[in-house]
Amino acid sequence: MTSEELRTNVEKALEEIRPFLQSDGGDISLVSIDDGNSVKVRLEGNCIGCTVNQMTLKSGVEMTVKKYAPQIEEVVNVGQPVS
Repeated sequence: MTSEELRTNVEKALEEIRPFLQSDGGDISLVSIDDGNSVKVRLEGNCIGCTVNQMTLKSGVEMTVKKYAPQIEEVVNVGQPVS
C-alpha cells in the first residue's frame, strides 16, 4: 500500500467513526502517519475533556483504523492545537 493509499484508508476510517464523536459534540482530525504504522490524531470539541477519551481512542478509533489499514500498530492522540 502506498503512503497515499494508506492516508486515504485512514481518512475513510476516521469518516466512519466521526458521526459517533460528533453526536457527543466532539470530532477528530488526522495529524500525521509516522513510519507507516503510527497514526497521530487530534480529538476535538467535547472529546478533549471527556473522561473516556482514551477508551474511545483505543477501542473505537484504533480498531476502526486497523480495519481499513491493518499495518497500523497504534493510534495516538496528540492533544489540543497550540494557540
